[in-house]
Amino acid sequence: MKNKNRVAVSKNDVSPLNRYKIYIRLEKSLSENTLEAYISDVVKLETFLRSEQRSLLTATIEDLRSFLSTLADVGINARSQARILSSLRSFYAFMKLDGFIESDPTELLKSPKLPLHLPEVLTLEEIDRMINSIDLSKIEGQRNRAILEMLYSCGLRVSELCNLRYSDIYFEEEFVRVLGKGDKQRLVPMSERVIAELQSYKLDRERISIKPGYGDYVFLSFRRGTPLSRIMIFHLIKELAQLANISKVISPHTFRHSFATHLLEGGANLRVIQAMLGHESISTTEIYTHIDRKRLREEVIEHHPRSHKNRLFNH
Repeated sequence: MKNKNRVAVSKNDVSPLNRYKIYIRLEKSLSENTLEAYISDVVKLETFLRSEQRSLLTATIEDLRSFLSTLADVGINARSQARILSSLRSFYAFMKLDGFIESDPTELLKSPKLPLHLPEVLTLEEIDRMINSIDLSKIEGQRNRAILEMLYSCGLRVSELCNLRYSDIYFEEEFVRVLGKGDKQRLVPMSERVIAELQSYKLDRERISIKPGYGDYVFLSFRRGTPLSRIMIFHLIKELAQLANISKVISPHTFRHSFATHLLEGGANLRVIQAMLGHESISTTEIYTHIDRKRLREEVIEHHPRSHKNRLFNH
């Protein structure tokens, strides 16, 4: 049976890629950058296949394996290969759905094995040091305290922080509505501390000459009266880390990692953390279980009487 909700795509179009472009633009809730990345990845494959006298519609699983091997040979890492393969899976799923191919050559193709990447995490003491290093005598001081508290207490992405609006904050209910990737919304509880920091900043914010159209944005530049950019937040974090004598290489995302890790260490359910972070897949959140296991192992090596380290001192 035909899918009635599917976009009607003319098969007289020049290429299957053109038909796919129409499909993802009309039916996928993706950002412009993501759309361009999807198309670019398929074009990479199309170029490779052309050199092999093949086409997108005649490609086999062996062709795709050869393509991925070529990516590896030219230095494309496993994570980037996996992202490209994800784009190709989307493309071929559409080709099969619309009847342009009978079988999907990506169905039995294994994704490249990704190396485990453990993100940097700050301790609570390090976070407090950064917050306490902020000079409250400066006009932007309280704003910066509120920024750090929001990043850590709510686990926001830097883009989510920059786009945060007062109409998304429910002070009485102690929740913030966050617009995440793919325009997906989630509700994140706010601590008493973050509410207090936001309320204090609100008094200073009244001194800003806000440019038209930006009145609902929470975090603004005191000089420009416009929302803070991602780069401004990155510079702020780097400056505060230096003031707090923290040598770790950190970014705004480090506070998000710390938020998730501290929740896990406190006993929070992984599904709860997934919801708070806005991860679509639980596998994305599961990286924090690896962090916890690593720390447990370190504790055993350091303190258990049977550990190799302690035996060296006992003999």
